[in-house]
Amino acid sequence: MKIWAVLWALMVFCIGIAAPVLSDDWREQSGRGRWWHGDYNEEYWDEPCQVKTESKRGEFKREIKCKDGVGARWRGEWKKEYWDGPCKVKLEAKRDEFKEEVKCE
Repeated sequence: MKIWAVLWALMVFCIGIAAPVLSDDWREQSGRGRWWHGDYNEEYWDEPCQVKTESKRGEFKREIKCKDGVGARWRGEWKKEYWDGPCKVKLEAKRDEFKEEVKCE
Protein backbone atom coordinates (compact mmCIF):
# COMPACT_ATOMS: atom_id res chain seq x y z
CA MET A 1 0.00 0.00 0.00
CA LYS A 2 2.86 2.34 0.81
CA ILE A 3 4.45 1.66 -2.60
CA TRP A 4 1.28 2.79 -4.39
CA ALA A 5 1.28 6.06 -2.47
CA VAL A 6 4.92 6.69 -3.40
CA LEU A 7 4.25 5.83 -7.07
CA TRP A 8 1.22 8.10 -7.13
CA ALA A 9 3.19 11.00 -5.60
CA LEU A 10 6.01 10.44 -8.11
CA MET A 11 3.54 10.45 -11.01
CA VAL A 12 1.93 13.71 -9.82
CA PHE A 13 5.38 15.27 -9.44
CA CYS A 14 6.44 14.24 -12.97
CA ILE A 15 3.23 15.60 -14.51
CA GLY A 16 3.73 18.85 -12.60
CA ILE A 17 7.25 19.21 -13.99
CA ALA A 18 6.32 18.22 -17.57
CA ALA A 19 3.24 20.45 -17.91
CA PRO A 20 5.09 23.80 -18.22
CA VAL A 21 7.58 22.33 -20.68
CA LEU A 22 4.87 20.94 -22.95
CA SER A 23 2.75 24.09 -22.79
CA ASP A 24 5.14 26.14 -24.99
CA ASP A 25 2.95 27.60 -27.70
CA TRP A 26 4.32 27.32 -31.24
CA ARG A 27 3.02 30.76 -32.08
CA GLU A 28 4.97 33.92 -31.42
CA GLN A 29 3.32 36.84 -29.60
CA SER A 30 2.27 38.29 -32.94
CA GLY A 31 0.19 35.15 -33.57
CA ARG A 32 1.71 34.53 -37.00
CA GLY A 33 3.97 31.66 -36.04
CA ARG A 34 7.71 31.55 -35.81
CA TRP A 35 9.94 33.19 -38.39
CA TRP A 36 11.12 30.07 -40.17
CA HIS A 37 7.60 29.21 -41.38
CA GLY A 38 7.54 31.80 -44.18
CA ASP A 39 8.10 35.36 -45.35
CA TYR A 40 6.70 38.36 -43.52
CA ASN A 41 7.46 41.96 -42.60
CA GLU A 42 6.10 43.63 -39.52
CA GLU A 43 6.46 47.07 -38.01
CA TYR A 44 4.99 48.09 -34.66
CA TRP A 45 5.57 50.15 -31.52
CA ASP A 46 6.50 48.46 -28.24
CA GLU A 47 5.92 51.23 -25.71
CA PRO A 48 8.36 54.04 -26.69
CA CYS A 49 10.37 51.90 -29.14
CA GLN A 50 9.78 51.18 -32.82
CA VAL A 51 10.26 47.54 -33.83
CA LYS A 52 10.82 46.33 -37.40
CA THR A 53 10.85 42.62 -38.12
CA GLU A 54 11.68 41.06 -41.47
CA SER A 55 11.69 37.37 -42.21
CA LYS A 56 12.50 35.22 -45.20
CA ARG A 57 13.02 31.49 -45.31
CA GLY A 58 16.31 30.86 -43.51
CA GLU A 59 16.75 34.51 -42.45
CA PHE A 60 15.41 36.72 -39.70
CA LYS A 61 16.12 40.38 -38.88
CA ARG A 62 14.81 42.50 -36.02
CA GLU A 63 15.64 46.15 -35.47
CA ILE A 64 14.53 48.07 -32.39
CA LYS A 65 14.96 51.84 -32.18
CA CYS A 66 14.27 53.81 -29.02
CA LYS A 67 14.48 57.60 -29.23
CA ASP A 68 17.35 58.77 -27.00
CA GLY A 69 17.55 55.27 -25.46
CA VAL A 70 14.32 55.74 -23.48
CA GLY A 71 12.62 52.37 -22.94
CA ALA A 72 15.60 50.33 -24.13
CA ARG A 73 15.84 46.89 -22.49
CA TRP A 74 19.60 46.64 -23.08
CA ARG A 75 22.50 48.62 -21.69
CA GLY A 76 25.76 49.75 -23.23
CA GLU A 77 27.24 49.21 -26.66
CA TRP A 78 28.29 45.71 -27.65
CA LYS A 79 28.41 43.15 -30.44
CA LYS A 80 28.04 39.40 -30.21
CA GLU A 81 28.19 36.63 -32.82
CA TYR A 82 27.55 32.95 -32.20
CA TRP A 83 26.19 29.79 -33.80
CA ASP A 84 22.87 28.36 -32.68
CA GLY A 85 22.81 24.95 -34.34
CA PRO A 86 23.01 25.54 -38.11
CA CYS A 87 22.19 29.24 -37.72
CA LYS A 88 24.60 32.15 -37.27
CA VAL A 89 23.29 34.80 -34.89
CA LYS A 90 24.57 38.39 -34.85
CA LEU A 91 23.55 40.81 -32.11
CA GLU A 92 24.51 44.48 -32.04
CA ALA A 93 23.49 47.00 -29.41
CA LYS A 94 23.96 50.74 -29.26
CA ARG A 95 22.51 53.27 -26.86
CA ASP A 96 19.30 53.74 -28.83
CA GLU A 97 19.32 50.82 -31.29
CA PHE A 98 19.35 47.01 -31.11
CA LYS A 99 19.82 44.72 -34.12
CA GLU A 100 19.40 40.96 -34.28
CA GLU A 101 20.16 38.95 -37.41
CA VAL A 102 19.85 35.18 -37.88
CA LYS A 103 20.98 33.33 -41.01
CA CYS A 104 20.58 29.59 -41.36
CA GLU A 105 22.43 27.40 -43.82
